[in-house]
Parts: sequence; structure tokens; C-alpha cells
Amino acid sequence: MSELASASSAQRVLDVAPVIPVVVLEDAKQAVPLAHALAAGGLPIVELTLRTPSALEAVRRIAAEVPDVLVGAGTILSARQAQEAAAAGAKFLVSPGSTPALLDAMDDTGLPYLPGTSTVSEMLAVAERGNTAMKFFPAEAAGGAPYLASLAGPLPDLRFCPTGGITAASAASYLRLPNVGCVGGSWLTPADAVAAGDWARIAALAAEVALVAI
Repeated sequence: MSELASASSAQRVLDVAPVIPVVVLEDAKQAVPLAHALAAGGLPIVELTLRTPSALEAVRRIAAEVPDVLVGAGTILSARQAQEAAAAGAKFLVSPGSTPALLDAMDDTGLPYLPGTSTVSEMLAVAERGNTAMKFFPAEAAGGAPYLASLAGPLPDLRFCPTGGITAASAASYLRLPNVGCVGGSWLTPADAVAAGDWARIAALAAEVALVAI
């Protein structure tokens, strides 16, 4: 896939839902019921972070058993992880940063991806490759909604998925911005609810944001 085609696909990832649930799973058996719960609440998308030994298997299970949910792999740090995530069935990739080698690796998978950026120089470097959809991370620590608002004028063609420190209370301040397509957050899948298998609670949390019109 060309860089421009991949960039176009990445723009579509930003439009699936107002919030992309960002999830760390310790047990791959939780993956399918979690995906069903998010979909039942109106969020047909999830980013599984590759921070646990079960993450790739969790991606495989959702890709195979819950095809209506767009499953992505996050915290991509290397070419190996990008390749493994693609082989597991991930439909999009997310990285916390954007080195040239990592961008090359993600582009080589042919999958849409949201490369991590936090400075204007990083954003411009990513945009020079034809990518106009990107992650803003760590959002709150890097300046939050006011920072992104200040970029809408000089960088009008870029759109972001801010992630990092965003809560249910602060999400709206980002979603109101013209250069924000969605936000990433972990509050939709609290660790205690996942551990307890409280899928009804997760579906309810998803429903709270799925139909929000900002």
C-alpha cells in the first residue's frame, strides 16, 4: 500500500468512533467478550497495547471472532512488533513516537497507522511522508487541548487522536477541536471491570460516549 493510501485509511480510523478504547489485557480469554461489550455499547473499535505476553493472541482472537470490531495494536516500538501485529490480524497500528525507521516499518505492513507526535517538528516530519492523521501523545503532559487548538491554524490539514491522561471529564475539550477526530482513553475499560469480567459495566461506559454529539 502506498503512503498516501495508508494515510487516507488512517483518516478513516479517526472517524470510527469519538473514543478509541485503549486496553491492556493480561488474559487473551478476555479479548472477545471485551470486544463484544464495546460493540454493544456502540464503540466498534479497540486498541490493544502490546505490553503483555497475551496481547498478540488477544488481537488474533478479536480479528477472528469479532470481525465487526476494528482491532488495532498499540505501543508499536519496532519493526518486529509492527510485523507481528499485522500477522496477528490487527487492522491498524498506533505508535507512541515516530522515528524514520519505525514509520518505514509501519508503512511496510500496508496497514493504516497513527504515528505518535508531540512537537510541531515531529508533526511536520510525519506530514512530509503524506500522513495527515496522527496520534498526539502524551496529550495532557504535552500541552493538552489548548496546545492542539493553537495548531489548527498553522497546520490545518492535520488531524489527531490525542491519547495520554485523557478522562471522561476532559475528553469533550479535545473533541470540540476542529483538528481532533477522536481521543484515545483507558477509562472505558477499567482494570477492575476487566478483571472481574464485568462486561455490562464496560458496555454501559461505552454507551455513554458512543452517541455523544460534541
